[in-house]
Amino acid sequence: MRAYPATLTPDPDGGFTVTFRDVPEAITEGDSREEALLRAEEALESALALYVATKEKLPAPSEAQPGEAIVPLSALGMAETALYEAMREQGAGRAELARRLRWHLPQITRVLDLRHASKMEQVEAALAALGLRLIVDVAKAA
Repeated sequence: MRAYPATLTPDPDGGFTVTFRDVPEAITEGDSREEALLRAEEALESALALYVATKEKLPAPSEAQPGEAIVPLSALGMAETALYEAMREQGAGRAELARRLRWHLPQITRVLDLRHASKMEQVEAALAALGLRLIVDVAKAA
């Protein structure tokens, strides 16, 4: 599971600012702790989408320190980042994956975009083209 530790800093005027030490590009805020954490997932996925767009290695999540919250990616975000990392590990570029799937290159770009609402079936097909299978697990909410 890909989940990142986040720091929630109370704002003197009310609300909270959320930052991630492993992904410094991800910053958001909310009027309450709950709202800030809801927005944190979106901010995190948007920041990680920049890494994918620039073909950079995704930062690994570090261990949470006392007082930090853990923010997991959405299920789709986890699947898409797993696909991206598998492509990097296998040295398979977008064009190669498109050839294996008989998809157009824009379809590959969309399935790798964490901000795009891809269908899980598309991500599963792309993982299968790399010899991988998506396995879903459920955990108790923190």
